[in-house]
Amino acid sequence: MTKGLYQNPFIQTLHQGVENLLPEWGLSGDTDLSLLCISENATFLARDPQRENPLVIRVHRPGYHTRAEIESELAWIASLRENDTVITPAFVATQNGDSITGFALGDEQRPVVAFEHIRGGQPDESGDLSDGFFQLGRITARLHQHARQWQRPDGFVRKIWNFETTVGATPHWGDWREAMGLQEDGKFLLERCTEVLKTQLADYGSTPDRFGLMHADLRLTNLLADADQLAVIDFDDCGFSWFMYDFAAAISFIETSPQIPALQTAWLEGYQQVATLSPAEIASLPMFITLRRLLLTAWLASHCETPTAQELGSDYTDGTLAIADNFLSNTQAA
Repeated sequence: MTKGLYQNPFIQTLHQGVENLLPEWGLSGDTDLSLLCISENATFLARDPQRENPLVIRVHRPGYHTRAEIESELAWIASLRENDTVITPAFVATQNGDSITGFALGDEQRPVVAFEHIRGGQPDESGDLSDGFFQLGRITARLHQHARQWQRPDGFVRKIWNFETTVGATPHWGDWREAMGLQEDGKFLLERCTEVLKTQLADYGSTPDRFGLMHADLRLTNLLADADQLAVIDFDDCGFSWFMYDFAAAISFIETSPQIPALQTAWLEGYQQVATLSPAEIASLPMFITLRRLLLTAWLASHCETPTAQELGSDYTDGTLAIADNFLSNTQAA
């Protein structure tokens, strides 16, 4: 993992790399290329006056996904679209028929993928999100149903999001101990929290009815609302984890909002219109919310140059400590 990667000169280098690739999708020299966002990857919007719809072009962060993992993501997206499971943009192959292209940067090859641009905007977290979370619950249940039934193609590979790879010894997104502003007393609290999570997750189990292929990042920035339609984008973190973790991911960065109890109720109601949840699955949500919050705290530390990390800073770590303390208190009281 490369810390502090996306500084301005580097973004300009990526911009040039993508610009050189535009002809591969048949885009003209009049195409306007602009940075959309920086998160795990750098994403650009390409508007060609000679083309009806723009393209969204994603440049992958080095050291995160292999080519096989990216191909597997695209295979799931294609199947979801084919089965009308969810509204999500199709990937756009190059004129040579390649789903993935790229460019060399130093001694690394940077994979690049293009997607259709679809209408819609991020749901407004300052408004009432209950209706949207009801829809999202239904969508999530359909995603889980598809994942359980789908015959994955040979060579399908995606990351596993279990205890060890989220907050344990081999984390995909960095070590929470490097969290911004974390002091020794806070570190001690989070050590206790991770030990309890490890025990609870082992007790909960990873049987196929509870653990499988899922989106893993259904947060507001990855949803597009257009009238009464809700689309899902960015399957870049999809992988194998606990299905109920998808709710925790949905409230990423708004975990302390006073809306959360209502959003959880709405999400569960929507989900259970499509699929049944056991009492144990419903009761697991606080555990997964705590796990996700701790994981995001590590992500902010290892992606400190991103706008999200710079905006939230050490205040997010303070909120994590409060959530962990509350989780431990409720665990002890149970």
